[in-house]
Amino acid sequence: MLGVIIVSPFHKKARQMVLGHWRTFRQLRTQIDKQARYVWFHAASLGEFEQGRPLMERFRKQHPEYKILLTFFSPSGYEVRKNFEGADVICYLPFDTPGNVMSFFRLVKPEMAFFIKYEFWQNFMLGCAHHKIPFYSVSSIFRPNKVYFRWYGRLYAQVLKTVTHFFVQDEESAQLLAKLNITKNVTVVGDTRFDRVIDICEAAKQLPLIEKFKDGKTVLVAGSSWGPDEDLIIPYFNEHTELKLILAPHVIDESHLRQIESKLKRPFRRYTDAVQKDEKNDTFDVSKVDCLIINCFGLLSSIYRYGEVAYVGGGFGVGIHNVPEAAVYGVPVLIGPNNQKFREAQDLLRLGGCFEVHDQTDFNSTLNDLLNDAAALHAAATASRQYIHGNSGAADTIFAEVFKEK
Repeated sequence: MLGVIIVSPFHKKARQMVLGHWRTFRQLRTQIDKQARYVWFHAASLGEFEQGRPLMERFRKQHPEYKILLTFFSPSGYEVRKNFEGADVICYLPFDTPGNVMSFFRLVKPEMAFFIKYEFWQNFMLGCAHHKIPFYSVSSIFRPNKVYFRWYGRLYAQVLKTVTHFFVQDEESAQLLAKLNITKNVTVVGDTRFDRVIDICEAAKQLPLIEKFKDGKTVLVAGSSWGPDEDLIIPYFNEHTELKLILAPHVIDESHLRQIESKLKRPFRRYTDAVQKDEKNDTFDVSKVDCLIINCFGLLSSIYRYGEVAYVGGGFGVGIHNVPEAAVYGVPVLIGPNNQKFREAQDLLRLGGCFEVHDQTDFNSTLNDLLNDAAALHAAATASRQYIHGNSGAADTIFAEVFKEK
């Protein structure tokens, strides 16, 4: 906490965090309805929010008597989802100090708390225990290198014993908790992200322009791409005139879009431009375009279904983006080599629904194998779909267990 405050004058994200945390109590005083019953969800950032969202939506639908308080630690979660309609109050989590915790519980008085994945804030957890508020750890995952399982972390590990129930992602996490004699309140349910991508899939938008663009042709959908990803994708696309490309770059500022366009040697359009031309000009035929560049947000999760193959970017940088978001449609997925920390990618690589590429040669041969062999394409697509749907149901299991305990 102190480090964040010190660097905040020089770091935009840290400054947003400090200002946001300082505003929290004013928000709580003005927005909390003292007559209402609250369920509290806490997510560190955007990824954890997506894991918690299936549970929030089930509360909304099945238990509307509760209002939802949603807190974030990071600006990258709060700034994107501060207007999320599925929660009644959205704010930053106050810094985890005893004084802040006392003030928080005086204002909120939640009846249940759900912390997502890695979030374990000692004073808030002790506060929940003191006020007899059930505390649930959702989609939590533990690894042997975590502080709780080191000799010097055993004292801090005691706070884990205040958790009402752990809903963990895998057996390894359950076994590690067992080493701390935490066994009776642990259930292996998998990752609620699978429920989230299935919910997204079932609610996917109809995109008539994309359907016109596809025009029965084979399409590669490249999502959340960065420069090194595009350096593999675009040369292949330029040489294979039988293939169409939908490219959704992670960064959509003007300079990056122009950089992409300078490399394309076949007809292309930006999505927003194509929409305008399709609406205003009857002579415009988007089916004659070979590449659509998605220069807006919010469409990618619906676009993946139009591809025969998907490429999910980030694997030549800090790490791959959302593989299940593509795999849920039964699409084989290509990724770069930095994927070791992503369990779903590792599982899909093992099952044959995902393929790791290291360079242009890898990319070309893998895509050729899939697109020129219908049986191989079908087998990979089936592996993707079955893996996602076979691992769904965590949110329903958690929901049932929570209300059984109550």
